Amino acid sequence: MRAAVRGLGRGVAGVGVVVTLGVAGWLMWVLPGPQMGAVLGFGPVDGVVSVSRCYEPTDAEGYATGTDCTGWYTPRRPGEAAREIVLDTAADEYRRGAEVEVRTARGRAYELSGAAVFNFGTAAGLLLVPFLTLAAWLFACARSGTVENGDGYFLVSLAGLFAAVVLGAVAGILVGIGTAVF
Repeated sequence: MRAAVRGLGRGVAGVGVVVTLGVAGWLMWVLPGPQMGAVLGFGPVDGVVSVSRCYEPTDAEGYATGTDCTGWYTPRRPGEAAREIVLDTAADEYRRGAEVEVRTARGRAYELSGAAVFNFGTAAGLLLVPFLTLAAWLFACARSGTVENGDGYFLVSLAGLFAAVVLGAVAGILVGIGTAVF
């Protein structure tokens, strides 16, 4: 009887690992994934934005969030209409008339910039760390067939959240330097 319960516990924990990783992947795909892909330059360039003005947007608390630019977007795909668009977290404060190659996601234009890499990289890390920690704990439970102590996993999760912010900042700084130099 005890072996059957332990086997059932292992199966439930194993399914929990798969479900947790599936939900984490789906959330990454739905939330910061498309923007992060556009910022990092996956896929071909979608079009060109002719900048009309740049400004410093603020978040809900009034803090500056980087530089956004508005302009006229001309797509490269035939049949897609040109339109006004926002270049989110631009790499530079462009002058009026500057043309910037962009990739689009969710109705906004993106280019490689340090602020955008920091924003979306940190968001991805902060989203993934809790799910990966939960999956690791469930995997340990499945391996042993008992409920494992989660204190160490909680501390690892806190360290992972801190590391996600630090790695996002380092990546953003490196990309910012790279875009300024090249």
